[in-house]
Formats: sequence, structure tokens, C-alpha cells
Amino acid sequence: MMFPTLDPLLHSELRLAVMSLLIGADEAEFPYIKEQTGATAGNLSVQLDKLSAAGYIEVEKTFKGKKPCTLCRITPVGHQAFENYVEALKSYLNGKINT
Repeated sequence: MMFPTLDPLLHSELRLAVMSLLIGADEAEFPYIKEQTGATAGNLSVQLDKLSAAGYIEVEKTFKGKKPCTLCRITPVGHQAFENYVEALKSYLNGKINT
């Protein structure tokens, strides 16, 4: 008997914060995510790349007028991974193990 495995990709504080922001939004711009998480631009970029490589988010680089704009969206795979992570975490909090 064991507790369910927690997704190591989502177990990072910053990646979990990003996913938590995106789960409730259609999309979010890089500066908003940076402001809400308190992350540095460099660290946030690295973590977004990791989430994107896993297929959890889509990152779209566009322009607003002449300024670059990076948009992030959660994917269906990311949505399911987040739900699974939350359910696994609940089992830890409730002391329930997989049988």
C-alpha cells in the first residue's frame, strides 16, 4: 500500500503556481504570471519551457502593436495532470493510501 505519486513536474512551487493561475484563465500574459508569482523573468521562462515541453501548457509568442507578447494557456493534458495532482495531494492530506 502506498500514497499516490505526486507529479514531480507540478511539485515545484513556481510550476504549481503557474498551473494554478492558468487553470482558471483562458490565457495569461508573461508579465501577469511574473507579477503574480513573484518570479524572475529568467526563472519563469525556464519553468514555462519545462511545462511546455511536457505538453502541460502552450506558449504563444505574438505582438501587441510593436511590443512582443508571450501568452500562456493550459492544455487538456495539463488540465488533467493538474486535476490528478490535486487528487493525489488530497489523499495525502486525508491520510488515504492506494490499495
